[in-house]
Amino acid sequence: MSILVIENVSKSYGAELILDGVSFRVESRDRIGLVGANGSGKTTLLKLLAQQLVPDQGTITYQERLSTGYLPQLADFHPSRTLYQEMLTVFAGVQAWEEELAEIGRELGDASKVEQPEVYSSLLERYAELQESVEHAGGYTIEPDIRRVLDGLGFSREQQEAPASYLSGGQQTRAALGKLLLQEPDLLLLDEPTNHLDLEALEWLEGYLHAWRGSMIVVSHDRYFLDRVTTRTLEVANTRLDEYPGNYSKYVRLRGERLARWAKEYEEQQEYIARTEEFIRRYKAGQRSKEARGRQTLLDRMERTPRPPVDQRLEFKIGARIESGQIVLATDGLVAGIPADPDTGSGIVVAVPDTSIERGERIGLLGANGSGKTTLLRTIVGQRRPRAGALRLGHNVQIGYYAQTHEGLRMRSTLVDEIRQVSHLSEEGARSYLGRFLFTGDDVFKSVGSLSGGERSRVALAKLTLEGANFLVLDEPTNHLDLPARQMLEEILAQYDGTMIFVSHDRYFVDALATKLWILEDGTVSVFDGNYTRYRLRQARLESGAGIPIPETRTAAGKTTGVREGSGDRDRIGAAPDSAERDRGRARTVGQVEAEISSLEARIGELERLLALASAETNVGRISELALEYQEVNARLESLYEEWQELAG
Repeated sequence: MSILVIENVSKSYGAELILDGVSFRVESRDRIGLVGANGSGKTTLLKLLAQQLVPDQGTITYQERLSTGYLPQLADFHPSRTLYQEMLTVFAGVQAWEEELAEIGRELGDASKVEQPEVYSSLLERYAELQESVEHAGGYTIEPDIRRVLDGLGFSREQQEAPASYLSGGQQTRAALGKLLLQEPDLLLLDEPTNHLDLEALEWLEGYLHAWRGSMIVVSHDRYFLDRVTTRTLEVANTRLDEYPGNYSKYVRLRGERLARWAKEYEEQQEYIARTEEFIRRYKAGQRSKEARGRQTLLDRMERTPRPPVDQRLEFKIGARIESGQIVLATDGLVAGIPADPDTGSGIVVAVPDTSIERGERIGLLGANGSGKTTLLRTIVGQRRPRAGALRLGHNVQIGYYAQTHEGLRMRSTLVDEIRQVSHLSEEGARSYLGRFLFTGDDVFKSVGSLSGGERSRVALAKLTLEGANFLVLDEPTNHLDLPARQMLEEILAQYDGTMIFVSHDRYFVDALATKLWILEDGTVSVFDGNYTRYRLRQARLESGAGIPIPETRTAAGKTTGVREGSGDRDRIGAAPDSAERDRGRARTVGQVEAEISSLEARIGELERLLALASAETNVGRISELALEYQEVNARLESLYEEWQELAG
């Protein structure tokens, strides 16, 4: 049943057309992901649905008595209320009923009312009505409901009792999300709800929305989140809207297939048009002129396939100018931190075990917001002195630092000047170089301060690329980047030939790059071999008490990552084929083996995604089933890598 119908909606800002002829329906219990490049019109569409904007053309029809809740990217709170009191305003109606109940209770205790049977009966009737209304509205669980939501979003009890206006911008966004969830509207409209959430809060929100009984439309740059909570995907691009069934991963696959078909149809039609025009040109004045005129008529009547869109791509490569020594960084009793504030008593302490980072390793640094991740990175790059112990950089180590606040950028500089500051490029060379980061035309003469967050991120990456560092220290490099840009950055960093340590809340990003994790909890760093999916699998196994082995992964180069638990005996399920079995397939070509390797590596990636979902749900049976298949596929890959090496050799 449709609760919202959008028909032929268009919207412009001045002369700029943002949305044109947009039509779709929202059904009961729909979970819709709204995707598109930055500036494509996603927020505009949400504001139209929230009735904060009026369409220039078209209609938006709502189901009768449909309640909607809109989470904007910026929040606003009353300065005198505590965070908890701000949440209580959601239940103002229920509180009014409770006050009326208390007043009626006092009246019922008045002896004079007892002596007036009609009045007393009327009061009893109203009291019963109010009790039922309060109970139906959840009035007797208001406090535990508020605490559950605020605790889940990562607010301490001290923060809940402090004025909401004292919260940072990110904390206010989280609080606005909590307020919206407590309202329980029929339709949730969420604009970047995952901004400013750490991994624990992200997973809590996923679980909360997974059990949500209403409908939702959500804009997010978190691909894991979209895969977990959405079942339909709407893409806004070039003022139009296209619809795809399934979550984000399915959308990416279906969109790629659709664009491939479109490109093929376009090329075939262009070839046909070229052949036909050549025939017409050759024979329009000869014996076959009648046939030529007929073909011209057919050509004039032909419905032309439009040129398929071409996605803009970041075109750059990050590389190290010189190779570092084998040991890039070593710690010895290292404690990083910020001294306690004399007024609040709060400070940050991060203890790092005696460990080292070796050349080529990619460390993902994970931890809650405010736990000290940025403090540790700043200590590594030398911006902060250690509070205790020491860290040593290895031979020829050159650090390239990406700060999440873009503090290395000069806000008054033009983009061209910012690039020329760190290079020997001419103005024309700087303009050409900025083109690789999607800055074209007069954009290169804008001031850095006038750019959006995503554009500043691209400028910071452009400067980082010019440094040629062999040890990248990246603090939230995916912040402000849209989904296509994040994927491109992953691909670029995957080809990087140096070492890196990075902070990111983008779990796809961490999975794609990390070979090892530093987990920061309770002021202490622990080291885990493997990516985020494998870490969540281990955590789910530990929490459930199930003895499920953590599968080992192998890269295309044949290197193993992670920890294998158990004896490693190949007589188990998924054991690799013995040498005789491999000999029977020795007649195969290298190409055939590579094709099978590619297929199984794709399946490994899909299994890791499914394992992440199952572990987030703590579905032990599903985890066990997927882990066994993972082992079988991985064992087969091991034998194929060996076969490939023998054939290639």
